[in-house]
Amino acid sequence: MKLSKSTIGIIAAVVIICIWAASAYNSMVSEQEKATTALANVQSAYQRRADLIPNLVEVVKGYASHEKETLEGVVAARSKATQVTLDPTNMTPEKMKEFQQAQGELGAALGRLIAIQENYPDLKANENFRDLQVQLEGTENRINEARNKFNGVVQQYNIVIRKFPKNLLAGMFGFEKMDKFEAEAGAEKAPQVKF
Repeated sequence: MKLSKSTIGIIAAVVIICIWAASAYNSMVSEQEKATTALANVQSAYQRRADLIPNLVEVVKGYASHEKETLEGVVAARSKATQVTLDPTNMTPEKMKEFQQAQGELGAALGRLIAIQENYPDLKANENFRDLQVQLEGTENRINEARNKFNGVVQQYNIVIRKFPKNLLAGMFGFEKMDKFEAEAGAEKAPQVKF
């Protein structure tokens, strides 16, 4: 049986479309994996902070036992922040906001704790406290870098799944737009430190 030129042309077009669809699908999977890995890195940076806090609190307790309320606030905020996690397979804007709010409360509590050192020169001079403070500062920088990288990777993923013609495949295969980390409400205002 001999195939006509139009039949060969149709078969060739179908093969080309199938190859393109497979390539497009694979590129969307790759972009999605980059985004979920970046989210895991953000969570890892937050976990590092949560792991560091008990050590910081113990050191400060020894030098500022009368700042019990601040220390208890840090412990409570840490506890709340470690209970709220993000699941890349079920991430909603509400869950992202809840996660950011818990982490923001922890950051505020840590800010109050760091401000204690200004009131207590013994704390300032304590080598352990300074070392932990440097660790905490580095952790906060890592968190910021991880969030920025996550936002960049999510932006790239969202662009890939929203551009035509991949958006047709994205809809068919369930690739959905991901949310980015956003600044907390009121973050544009500088915090006030009062003694």
